[in-house]
Amino acid sequence: MYRALWRSLPGPVLVRVLVLALMVAVLLIVLDQWVFPWLAATFVDDQTTIGRGA
Repeated sequence: MYRALWRSLPGPVLVRVLVLALMVAVLLIVLDQWVFPWLAATFVDDQTTIGRGA
């Protein structure tokens, strides 16, 4: 899969590295801005598994 992604990127190696870094940065921004907040609001976990000692 990574080989196919690498071959599909345009340009020489430096351009490919820059495009790949940009793609990773965009992915992380999307996850941070929309996906993680949605997950936190959707899967609220108010129950704790650690009880008070006797």
